[in-house]
Amino acid sequence: MKPIWIVDDDQSIRFVLEKALLREQLPTRSFTNVRDVLIALEDEDKTPQVLVSDIRMPGGSGLDLLDKVKARYPGLPVIIMTAYSDLDSAVSAFQGGAFEYLPKPFDLSKAVELIRRAVEESQREEVSEEGMADTPEMLGQAPAMQDVFRAIGRLSQSNVTVMITGESGSGKELVARALHKHSPRANGPFVAINTAAIPKDLLESELFGHERGAFTGAQTMRRGRFEQADGGTLFLDEIGDMPFDLQTRLLRVLSDGHFYRVGGHSAVKTNVRVIAEDLFHRLNVIRLRLPALRERLEDIPMLTRHFLQQSARQLGVEPKRISDTALLWLGKFAFPGNVRQLENICHWLTVMAPAQVIEAKDLPPEVAVDETLVTASPVPAAATAAAVNTVAVHVPQAWEQGLTEEANTLLATDRTDVWDVLTARFESCLIHSALAATRGRRIEAAQKLGIGRNTITRKIQELGLEEN
Repeated sequence: MKPIWIVDDDQSIRFVLEKALLREQLPTRSFTNVRDVLIALEDEDKTPQVLVSDIRMPGGSGLDLLDKVKARYPGLPVIIMTAYSDLDSAVSAFQGGAFEYLPKPFDLSKAVELIRRAVEESQREEVSEEGMADTPEMLGQAPAMQDVFRAIGRLSQSNVTVMITGESGSGKELVARALHKHSPRANGPFVAINTAAIPKDLLESELFGHERGAFTGAQTMRRGRFEQADGGTLFLDEIGDMPFDLQTRLLRVLSDGHFYRVGGHSAVKTNVRVIAEDLFHRLNVIRLRLPALRERLEDIPMLTRHFLQQSARQLGVEPKRISDTALLWLGKFAFPGNVRQLENICHWLTVMAPAQVIEAKDLPPEVAVDETLVTASPVPAAATAAAVNTVAVHVPQAWEQGLTEEANTLLATDRTDVWDVLTARFESCLIHSALAATRGRRIEAAQKLGIGRNTITRKIQELGLEEN
């Protein structure tokens, strides 16, 4: 395993952490200043598993180091330590992308536990990257997906701004990565940001950076995503939820390539190709629509087998197979979460299905399968999509009665969380349906449901509806 790097000018802190981590069989490497760390990072074959850094050191700030490290190695977990346990330090650390904030003096066992969690996060990142490197960028035989592939090919040598439209979970970031990989900017950075996941009051700083002292907690100058993506590609996801005034500023940047950091007075020039997911304004750009999964049903068998292989590789287990009957039922499911939801279902099946062959009864609760309601005659894989519409489907009774039956089933067990379980499923169903009806636009979905934008974003995060 790669070592844990400890950066602190205090020899006693370094000594204590080194000994504690050694007892946990975690290798370490220590530094006394930022300059030596940056020099060591030049050797890409010897990068750390986790970086643990003090904030205030002679000759350099830990927050400045955090900024440089995250720009170059965005997946590397960084833990920031400081004896100055104030709000400004915590805000600055998390704004800079820190994994966690560790105030001094700290409990040694808790510090080791935190580092252990960071190591696990780092290893998950490595597995994910290896899996992506071993598999095709995108899959699809449906005519709608072939149109997308052709469009990517035509745009590959162009620097034009591209607006990708499509429902949540349909694979917009995969398209953005493919456009970057096959463009003249392929050797430059690819920077992705989900604008809906960042609080509005921090989004401007996240995009354009800030000068030191621009606001409370801005202890150092920080480059924003536009500067980090210089010479490469910037993908802005969920941009339709961005505040109107910030969209207006973004349009100006797209038109001339100049912007100001928050609190700055000098214009910054950046050379970035922007790929985004719709704006309130209409631009003279190429628009590329990604089809929903329900519009490419013939791709479900191929995608399912691919995701089962991918999940097995990530978990280090034997890949599971899926029966034609189970594939038929998947073909009848609406997939409001699109390809991402199918990927999550395959990961769930890899863990939860009891046998090596997945049957219809093994499918997760949201698919709501009753094996007796599916025509069980085997169907060749190539004919699966064509046969989907011939499946015999039971017409359910009123949803209230179904809810009552489900509640009675759960209440008959020893469970003590029936309220939470059914409420979560009810809310998930509502949000999925609203997002499907509004083509993934959260603001419009929230309006239809009669809740606030912040509420639907929080619920999506709490219910795990946007994972991976």
